[in-house]
Amino acid sequence: VERHVLRWRTYRGRETAERFLSVLAVPLERRGWRLVRLYRAQGFTVPLLWVHADGPDNHVGLGVVVLAVLGGAWGYHDAERGRHGYLAPCGDAKAAAGQVEDLLKHRMFPGTW
Repeated sequence: VERHVLRWRTYRGRETAERFLSVLAVPLERRGWRLVRLYRAQGFTVPLLWVHADGPDNHVGLGVVVLAVLGGAWGYHDAERGRHGYLAPCGDAKAAAGQVEDLLKHRMFPGTW
């Protein structure tokens, strides 16, 4: 039952998710990452923030979504891993930006983890 309630809250909380993703975008942009906001206006049912870096030899990216978590809270998650890809609570965009940056840097330079 708990899993279904979290899915329902996530589905119903699109505006909340968009707001939290916009908050996360600020520290990521300051760190120099490129962003694509894939929100409801573009037809996405679950808002997604695509964070990426382009270079002549590489292109790496990470999708970030906001999902409902236990206790009535919200969390930033790696879109590819879903609930298993928890990054940080939505109240801490700075920590989430650090997690996203670490994952992207590891994808760009796999031997540096």
